[in-house]
Amino acid sequence: MLGAAEEFSVVFAAMGITSEESQHFMYDFERTGALERAVVFMNLADDPAVERLITPRLALTAAEYLAYEHDMHVLVILTDITNYCEALRQMGAAREEVPGRRGYPGYMYTDLATNYERAGVIKGRKGSVTQFSILSMPGDDITHPIPDLSGYITEGQIVISRELHMKGIFPPVNVLPSLSRLMNSGIGPGRTRDDHKAVSDQLYAAYAEGKDLRGLVAIVGKEALSERDRKLLEFADLFEDRFVRQGMEEDRSIETTLDLGWELLASLPETQLTRIDNKFIEKYHPSHRGKKPAEAPPSESTGEAEAEATAE
Repeated sequence: MLGAAEEFSVVFAAMGITSEESQHFMYDFERTGALERAVVFMNLADDPAVERLITPRLALTAAEYLAYEHDMHVLVILTDITNYCEALRQMGAAREEVPGRRGYPGYMYTDLATNYERAGVIKGRKGSVTQFSILSMPGDDITHPIPDLSGYITEGQIVISRELHMKGIFPPVNVLPSLSRLMNSGIGPGRTRDDHKAVSDQLYAAYAEGKDLRGLVAIVGKEALSERDRKLLEFADLFEDRFVRQGMEEDRSIETTLDLGWELLASLPETQLTRIDNKFIEKYHPSHRGKKPAEAPPSESTGEAEAEATAE
């Protein structure tokens, strides 16, 4: 709940990572002070593959204990699911099991689901378990069995863009293929802000159109675009540089983020903000903010009553 102070903890499980990566994670936990509220499970690349398979289960068991026995809100971070699935394929080959897609076991979907679906809440308990599973896509192929099956099970995904990374934008989040199936249930008055859904839809639509125009510019040139298209093209660049980009240590609140979204939308004509209700434009748009609503002219009946009072 927005503005509420509640007990929380982090459970971090690393699978098949190098010693250098493990040292980086531990250093970062200690530097930021997160280690005081963290439970860490480490499985290194030179550890047995079978240990890689039980690491996420141990981590989720610890998370459930903290959430449902101690009423804490627990964030579970699992990395890298790709290494976990490779270990699953390795163990399947050792047991001479019949392989499925690209050599992975046919039961990989079910196996991943047993981990992913341990996130959530239990009725009558105050705690919760939120799971953040990180995977790398082999060959940047989102149709690869690991990201493909994960996308079917999880309630959302954040896709990282190599193109944005090359531009120096951090975090390089590719907004368009990213999604959340639970967003609409977790936003709005009392949770975030009443304009959240409308601003999100408008930003998404404008960025998608602006990004499509980049391909057109490569063919016909920027000079051939209309004034409307040029503004959308500029909006896409602004969106990546100001909205997506955040500092490593930046703590941006939801109100600040929404206000920043309005600042970017102000670069477009109001007639193009077709996904936002006029009441939100009048309340939050920078050109309207701080202005008092125009007073309605007095009705005829009111005028007559005033005239009668004056006569008396």
